[in-house]
Amino acid sequence: MVLDPRRTARTVAATALAAASVVAPTATAVAAATGVTPAIGAHPEYRVVGSARTDARTFSCQTTTPAGCYGPAQVRTAYGVDALAARGLSGAGQTIVIVDAFQSPTIQHDLDTFDAAFGLPSAPLNIIAPDGLTPFDQNDDNQVGWAGEITLDVEYAHAIAPGATIDLVLAKSNQDADILSATRYAVDHNLGSVISQSFGEAEQCVDPALLTAEHQVFAAATAKGITLLASAGDQGAAQPSCDGSTFFKAASSPASDPLVTGVGGTRLDADGITGAYHGESTWNEPDFASAGGGGFSVVYKEPGYQRPVQKTGVRAVPDVAYNAAIIGGVLAVWSSSGQGSDLVFRFGGTSAGSPQWAGLVALTDQLKGGRVGEINDTLYHLSFAKKSYAADFHDVTTGDNTYHGDVTVTGFAATVGWDPATGLGTPKADSLVPALAQKS
Repeated sequence: MVLDPRRTARTVAATALAAASVVAPTATAVAAATGVTPAIGAHPEYRVVGSARTDARTFSCQTTTPAGCYGPAQVRTAYGVDALAARGLSGAGQTIVIVDAFQSPTIQHDLDTFDAAFGLPSAPLNIIAPDGLTPFDQNDDNQVGWAGEITLDVEYAHAIAPGATIDLVLAKSNQDADILSATRYAVDHNLGSVISQSFGEAEQCVDPALLTAEHQVFAAATAKGITLLASAGDQGAAQPSCDGSTFFKAASSPASDPLVTGVGGTRLDADGITGAYHGESTWNEPDFASAGGGGFSVVYKEPGYQRPVQKTGVRAVPDVAYNAAIIGGVLAVWSSSGQGSDLVFRFGGTSAGSPQWAGLVALTDQLKGGRVGEINDTLYHLSFAKKSYAADFHDVTTGDNTYHGDVTVTGFAATVGWDPATGLGTPKADSLVPALAQKS
């Protein structure tokens, strides 16, 4: 799913990084009342592929060539997570915080059904609504879309770190101020070691005062050793305009905040049954007007960790990537869609990447025996040496993130090394997680 408010701030203690890293926004008008959208796409992309009530754990879309969808087992194998499980890493003792809006009244049932259908162990799920839980309206497409986002976020954070507790922190709406309130609660109460944000919007559409307040919350999180992740968007180099009438070239907030690790999108090519990894390209599906988010900030200056890889003087996203394809998406159980109970849906969007990277952080924290905190410095440092880069990342070098919709917004090509289409690439978790634990 593609959510659209992504903002971060990377200042801690007496460093005064916040003041140093913020530049004046462009003259683009800020909408009077803005709200983030889930990262399952501007038009959420999900499709029923079967029922979890059957005994089968394999669905027809997994049997095509290339595979049209993946279950948890295939994703875990493709990215090396199963090799970590063999070493006893499950995220046990860790808490993953997921910030979303509204609610899905069936999320506990769906998580339990997902676990049973795909052979995963159960784990605690805590639902926290610091400003009150908004009653679920099945006739509100916005709320239903967020319910799908919640489903994807919770189930796939759990798929990667099945031993971790999940704290689902729900804002009363998807308005920027409500999302920030929920995030602040999670940080103030130090709920977990990693926060996943599968939503975003163009930086230019965020009220500058709120953007500053959000950056301060992110700085407080970083000071507590909390890792921040956010989806980079589902419209490639574009974002919806502030009035929602068109699309324009923009980076997504909160992913663009230098304290956040922005997660872009790829199209994974793996065996739909065994999960054997074949390769990846930049996620771009013109038929769905969807592509992996990426571009350059008009708010934040270039952080030190990016200077060796790009010389624009401004913050760029994404930092890393993960499978986000729609045809080639992930399977999740969702009963609050309005289409029926215990149905298995195929989901696409960079929404899938942020919670799975959060799961990887939980595994890292377990291995380290403590919090790794902000990870961008370490991620980029690992990429500077050819040997460690090849060991820790799949470098995605094909495709681009040009947006093809009612308008065309020219994007960026994937290249060798970091690029504003897929960042540093996708994880080889069996090598990257130990490296993060050791070097963070």
